[in-house]
Amino acid sequence: MAILFGVHFNDKKLVSRALTSFYGIGPIIAQRLMAKFSIYKLAKVGNLNDKQVTTLAEELSGMTIENDLRRQLVQNIQRLRDMSSYRGRRHAMGLPVRGQRTRSQIVTARKLNQVERRG
Repeated sequence: MAILFGVHFNDKKLVSRALTSFYGIGPIIAQRLMAKFSIYKLAKVGNLNDKQVTTLAEELSGMTIENDLRRQLVQNIQRLRDMSSYRGRRHAMGLPVRGQRTRSQIVTARKLNQVERRG
């Protein structure tokens, strides 16, 4: 078991998959991180040496991921709602925000706009 940024990963898991398991890191960012630290794209977490693990952890600690990113997203939506902008009202009503059609596809439109709306 390898520990990366406080999360235990199986030694046989690909590093790219381990990185994309963090909220806010997609395949492109994971690929860029691996290229930055010279990690082979099919490398497994168990094959990383201690120096690579620490440098990855330092890089991840400097990024906005996981709970910080979720909190930032909720705060942005709350800011839109507080200033009662068009987008904020659409978020509050549970309707699509980015111009999707609602006349005939309201169920699909509501699915497109699902974000946690607390507060």
